[in-house]
Formats: sequence, C-alpha cells, structure tokens
Amino acid sequence: MRTHPTADHLYEAVRRRLPRISLGTVYRNLDLLSRDGLINRIEVGGMQKRFDGDTALHYHKRCVSCGRVDDAHVPAAQAAIDAAAKEVTDYHILGHRLEFIGLCPQCAVREKPSEGRPEGDQKGETA
Repeated sequence: MRTHPTADHLYEAVRRRLPRISLGTVYRNLDLLSRDGLINRIEVGGMQKRFDGDTALHYHKRCVSCGRVDDAHVPAAQAAIDAAAKEVTDYHILGHRLEFIGLCPQCAVREKPSEGRPEGDQKGETA
C-alpha cells in the first residue's frame, strides 16, 4: 500500500484475499516487519499506529480533523541529526521524527471559516 494504513485497515484489506486471517496475525506480522526495518511504524500521540512501507528518511503530515496521514515531500533534515549528535553528547542519536499537522484538503473545505466570523472563532464558539 502507498497509504499509511492502521493495522485494522490492513486487516480488512488482507481479509478480502485471506478470509480466515486473524487480526492478531496481522498485528504480529506488522510488529515483526517493523522490528526488522522492512516497514516503519508511525506513532502519533493519541492515534492508532500506522505503518509505512517507505523506510527512507521522510516526514509526514497529519490531518488533525480526520487523522489522514500523507508523506510530506520536503528534504529530510540530516543537519538536525548531526547537530543533535554534537549537542547531546551522552546520547547516540539514531534518528528523529517530524510531523506536520494541519487540515487535509477535504477537511479544510469542510471546516472553512464562515465569512464575518472573527479570527479564532472558526467553529462558532464564543469566548
């Protein structure tokens, strides 16, 4: 998959071809694949883990409304790893994660503020 599916999404997709597969089998295999570095596990606060078949260093963007995750096509900041390795001498820096958060195109259209609403009152709340 080129998306960033959860284990549940993968389970539903695999089940179409292998109806007798269990969700536990999917979880175990995802854990093994991520432990062996064949896929990446994307863990974002408060959300279900997602998985990424692209193991190259890259960043993600996540919609705060629907939870959609996409690749962020920006250059990876190897300089940040190098700087952290020099600054934090008691750690051996293995990598870093960067997540951009915002609204996906579909949610941005749905949540577009109405004209005449004061800035900061995007959903109609009052102070």
